[in-house]
Amino acid sequence: MVLRIGNRNSNTNQSGGTFSVSEIEAVWQKATIVPGNDPRVFRKDTCGAWIQRDAYGNTNSEYGWEVDHIYPVALGGSDALANLQPLHWQNNRAKSDDLKWTCAVWAKT
Repeated sequence: MVLRIGNRNSNTNQSGGTFSVSEIEAVWQKATIVPGNDPRVFRKDTCGAWIQRDAYGNTNSEYGWEVDHIYPVALGGSDALANLQPLHWQNNRAKSDDLKWTCAVWAKT
């Protein structure tokens, strides 16, 4: 499932292209490590939703995640790593281009 945001699809960089493997990995490293879980496999996003490294971009997975622009591109945000975060894909859709938003998916213990 791809959602268009302005002139860009969701989970794309500032110019509408795909993120590089190194960018995706750098954003993954920003996710919250959960003790007792392999941080190479599972982490949590800012909402506390579980995300799985190998489920990047998979909107059919309950652990799928995407790269989100904290300050949206539509409002002048950049692709700088400081402006990127990993979000469960449903949370990324809920956030869209908003600065104030509510999480769609929270942690299931």
